[in-house]
Amino acid sequence: MSAAGKCQRRTAGNGVVGAGEAAIVGGMKLLFLIRWAGLFAVLGAVAAAAAEKYKVGDTFAAFSTKDQHDKPYTYEPGARLVIVSFEMGTGKAANTFFETKGAAFLGEQKAVFIANIHGMPGIARAFALPKMRKYPHRILLGDGADFLARYPEKEDFLTVLTLDPKGTITEIRHVNPKKEMASIFAPPAAK
Repeated sequence: MSAAGKCQRRTAGNGVVGAGEAAIVGGMKLLFLIRWAGLFAVLGAVAAAAAEKYKVGDTFAAFSTKDQHDKPYTYEPGARLVIVSFEMGTGKAANTFFETKGAAFLGEQKAVFIANIHGMPGIARAFALPKMRKYPHRILLGDGADFLARYPEKEDFLTVLTLDPKGTITEIRHVNPKKEMASIFAPPAAK
């Protein structure tokens, strides 16, 4: 076989492509891959910016979810406190505290309580959700992969966001639910 014959390739259409044309096709494929990689990098940066953690001074974003009774909930401005539990242990401790305060307590305090259930296996949900339904207070369920991405998290602690009447975050605290639950609802200290 001649050198020219060795540099030829067969294409899907059974035509013969020379070595130069094969290099062009390969280059086009590489350019295509680079463009897609660039697009994914831009989309990743946008997603990262969208998931930037809340900080003092940020405006709290509205959200929709369901509660433990599968009833829809849409956040409306007016909450003073947003309390988030990321772990089962912190959620149980918070629920025990709220249970002693009665069904109306969170509403009276202008507070919402969100429990992370994302990633909870189906068998665990089969036990956890019926237990949650027994609590008299409303538990909002954080069930999406990105639902709680903006909330700062600290292991074994609740995250508490304090909001002003306009919905601006004025304070972010991490509270030990076994020792400091009452402190969440204490009146703000005079400045």
